[in-house]
Amino acid sequence: MTRKGCIWGWLIGVLALLVIFLVTMVTIESLLGQRLSFPSYGARVGLLRVEGGIYDSRQIIADLEHMAEDPGIRAIVLRVDSPGGGAAASQEIYDYIRGVQKQGIPLVVSMGSVAASGGYYIACSADTIFANPGTLTGSIGVVMSFTNLEELFGKLGMDFEVIKSGEFKDTGSWNRQMTADERALLQETIDDIHAQFVEAVAGGRGMEYDAVAALADGRIFSGRQALEAGLVDCLGSLEDAVKVAGRMGGIEGEPRVQEPVRRERLTLWDLLTGTASNLLRPEASRVGAHYIYRPSK
Repeated sequence: MTRKGCIWGWLIGVLALLVIFLVTMVTIESLLGQRLSFPSYGARVGLLRVEGGIYDSRQIIADLEHMAEDPGIRAIVLRVDSPGGGAAASQEIYDYIRGVQKQGIPLVVSMGSVAASGGYYIACSADTIFANPGTLTGSIGVVMSFTNLEELFGKLGMDFEVIKSGEFKDTGSWNRQMTADERALLQETIDDIHAQFVEAVAGGRGMEYDAVAALADGRIFSGRQALEAGLVDCLGSLEDAVKVAGRMGGIEGEPRVQEPVRRERLTLWDLLTGTASNLLRPEASRVGAHYIYRPSK
């Protein structure tokens, strides 16, 4: 083979390997439902966005874990733009954040338009909390709602027979009114979960329990009001939070920012694993206690 033929052979081989590599990347991205990225180097601030309802903690915790394991990430900024969600999911994220802080990694929260209820729950343990003056935050409280369709079923001529193992087994059933004992039982449960919220805020903010309890009637605060109440530390933008996090992490100058790349589409993998059902399930169908700011529509 001539020298020219060898050069062309090498070029074709390199192009073939490049095509194979690109096809492999696209295939993996399609299966995982997310883009793959090459690792970054040098000192950086990790930026993680928590947006929308908080009902599943797995992705947020996984992202926090990856950031905490990256030696180049010297501090983390959590951008919270959420009205809250499930009580348990918020608690899991809160607990993991506390674990990250114990590793000596500074964590700063930047509040967006809304960081209320569960959104505030996950924020309250941060080393520093930034809010915009017009941010809606607070809403420290718990809500559990049920739908009563008894009258509608009566008009349709529908009736239900329920066989249960105990008095409270079908509490909250939508085909009848709730009894006084059931209401008392649920109120006791809600009060306990609410106390857990107050305890978390008191511990995260270094405030007395009674001082937090006085603010924990479900009311919302503007960012400026929250600053006066001691629920946040500073008024400022996301950029301000990133700069402060960089200084806390020992980064000189303008810090570089690294974000996880989130998926923006449903894939065959979602359908096969059942993830799609969680993404598409309406909020109203979620049962349980909620740390959520949900004004009437």
